Amino acid sequence: MTLETYSAIIQLQNHFTMDYKPYSPEWHRKRYLKEALDKYFDDYVDVDIIREDIYDILHARANEAYEEYNRVNKLAESL
Repeated sequence: MTLETYSAIIQLQNHFTMDYKPYSPEWHRKRYLKEALDKYFDDYVDVDIIREDIYDILHARANEAYEEYNRVNKLAESL
């Protein structure tokens, strides 16, 4: 484990507080994100891989949204 990864794990563990009402949608979102990041750190995944995975997910989401926009726009133009 690199020092950078170890420091990130310790920071997350020491500073993770549930600042949302328990069991609220916000609380669940933050918990799911923490669990996903914990899994990366537990598996000793390099931070560059974590960043690339986040970018891949964002890119896929943006592409899906753009395709949906094009479908709606095409329908609107045909009306």
